[in-house]
Amino acid sequence: MILADGVRAVFTDRIGGFSTGPHDSRNLGLNVGDEPETVLRNRARTEAELGVEGAVYMRQIHSSNVARVGGETSDVPDVDAIVTDRPNLALAALGADCPAVLVADAGAGLVGAAHAGRVGTLLGVVPALVAELRDMGARELVAAVGPAACGRCYEVPESMRDEAPEVMRSTTSWGTPALDLRAAIAAQLDELGVKALHDDRCTIETPELYSYRRDGVTGRFAGYVWLSR
Repeated sequence: MILADGVRAVFTDRIGGFSTGPHDSRNLGLNVGDEPETVLRNRARTEAELGVEGAVYMRQIHSSNVARVGGETSDVPDVDAIVTDRPNLALAALGADCPAVLVADAGAGLVGAAHAGRVGTLLGVVPALVAELRDMGARELVAAVGPAACGRCYEVPESMRDEAPEVMRSTTSWGTPALDLRAAIAAQLDELGVKALHDDRCTIETPELYSYRRDGVTGRFAGYVWLSR
């Protein structure tokens, strides 16, 4: 998708890669039981298809940590959000139920990506990403929120739902406690004045997407964002 003039954003699926077994086939996540060499082949194929010069991936830890990246294209440790001003360098946020949040200001030449799971959303990883981009000079931000386990499927213990903010609380389609991460993220972006597009697909309900909650051992898809000029 064209997130803004000169900014591209993509959410991948599990189709068209080299992985086999439960990671079949475009698994982009290391450290999920897949062969590292195969994951790197999947990443290289995806980056070639996107037409970018490289990509930066995070070693995600469910935090609100943000890092600025530039020339390096290896994994960035212990963060859940990254930002850059380098053209044609894709930023990747991996997921298998947690939504990727991609943010950009085309005029300022800035993009960012966040892995916004339950803990990261509660800790404020998306507001932290927006704050970092604004500190770098962003003024007119837009965002894309990727596929995630939806509020009708993301079942949790009642105590976990009760501890969550009201906007995050939900109920499954079968009547048990649940969380709605996308609703919480949408509220955060709205409060920050950031317009957002949403990919409303539920990972649990969509076979062509990876879902840890549905499958247990599985791969990871990614949200990518980059400055295309």
